[in-house]
Amino acid sequence: MTNKIIHKERGSVYATNNLPTYLKKVLDDLKPSHIFILTDNHTLEVCLPKFLSENKFLEQPEVLVIEAGEEHKHIETCVALWEDLSSRGADRKSLLINLGGGVVTDIGGFVAATFKRGIEFIHVPTSLLAMVDASVGGKNGVDLGALKNQIGVIKEPLAVFIDPGYLDTLPAEHITSGYAEMLKHGLIHSEEYWTKIQSFNPQNQEETAQLIWDSVLIKNTIVLKDPLEKNERKTLNYGHTLGHAIESYCLESTQKTTLLHGEAIAIGMILATYISSELEGFPSKKLSEITSIILKHFPKTDFTKEDIEKIVALLVFDKKNSHGKVCFVLLKDIGKHKMCCEVPNEVIYKAFDYYKNF
Repeated sequence: MTNKIIHKERGSVYATNNLPTYLKKVLDDLKPSHIFILTDNHTLEVCLPKFLSENKFLEQPEVLVIEAGEEHKHIETCVALWEDLSSRGADRKSLLINLGGGVVTDIGGFVAATFKRGIEFIHVPTSLLAMVDASVGGKNGVDLGALKNQIGVIKEPLAVFIDPGYLDTLPAEHITSGYAEMLKHGLIHSEEYWTKIQSFNPQNQEETAQLIWDSVLIKNTIVLKDPLEKNERKTLNYGHTLGHAIESYCLESTQKTTLLHGEAIAIGMILATYISSELEGFPSKKLSEITSIILKHFPKTDFTKEDIEKIVALLVFDKKNSHGKVCFVLLKDIGKHKMCCEVPNEVIYKAFDYYKNF
């Protein structure tokens, strides 16, 4: 894999097969007083040994561990981490390296950005979802109950180091979950990338590394134009308005199987594309093609009328909402978006019917 670097004032993104060289340079420049590594109990076992063996210059870093899973992405986990950092003597010159998937990078960034009014942090994403989405762009935060990402800050990490070698540690369903965000990048960006991303094959390491980098470039370009999500960055939420509501509902309900983030977003993209066809003239032929492609990777989830009613009720908590209105990102065509769209509930119900009956 060829080393690739996006340089910014901070938040530089490195896609590299030579992580130690670049990480050491960053640390030599920073000269942190303490180095802490945050993992979850999964990455502690399968990723931390690789990371430490490749970065032997890290002299006895202290390791912080949280429970894996979205259900642990809440403020109580942050409190435990703040207390742990404090008890271990962390000061304002300390560094936190977040080694893990999206939950680890989200929580780690938030904990670092708020501890002692902010310490430096670095992301080393180990899941596909974190590589192409969660670790890039400076969004850090936690859920409020089952409501996704209600508490947080926007602060860029010092750097993001992407090593596709960590994908070998993932179960297949987590690879597929991350692929949903890459499909989203295709839909909001261009026909060319949408077509290109359909050839995604994790077994082809060279092509996978290039597609990851392409997705990072798409997201990074949008974030640089609108870092605080006032305008164009909202397009990155395509499929997320209903997708987050579905994810939250399934996380909270004792009757539904908990969905991975990408699994919920895949459903949200089908629903959003159907709504786009109803309200914005998105081509019906492309709607069918997109639905077929997504369902090839993401099996259907059954929703009852009661499920859908509760999912729709959760839309009021979406972070894009303004002045009491639920705001959707819709598409006129692939790569042609429209933001801040109001969607009647009856169209949402029709979208669920389309999903069920396709």
